[in-house]
Amino acid sequence: MLSHSLDHGVLVITVHEDPGIGGRASLLTQISALVEAYRPAPVVVVLDEPATQGAAVSVVLRVHRLCSRLGMLMSVATASAPTRRVLEANADTAGTRLVVHARTDTAVAAAYAAAA
Repeated sequence: MLSHSLDHGVLVITVHEDPGIGGRASLLTQISALVEAYRPAPVVVVLDEPATQGAAVSVVLRVHRLCSRLGMLMSVATASAPTRRVLEANADTAGTRLVVHARTDTAVAAAYAAAA
């Protein structure tokens, strides 16, 4: 369901499938642990096509709030235009802005440049 890597000092977390309502808490816990472990590295969450449903999107929005509280840069990459619109419309505006990209390489390059 989840994999991660470091790309030029950027933590890239890929969600491969939607966890459903029952798996949402587990996914949030796993991603939060990675964010804490790699802190202060910027974070890019990649949503593969099967992960562009409600539960995974909800988790991404919660992780964005966590990153904002920690003062960490976070962005999302997903090829799904409807999912990008949902993320942009529902992102927390009180902290660090959530940047949503269509491509992973663009998201990683932008996160790397912003952190430099």
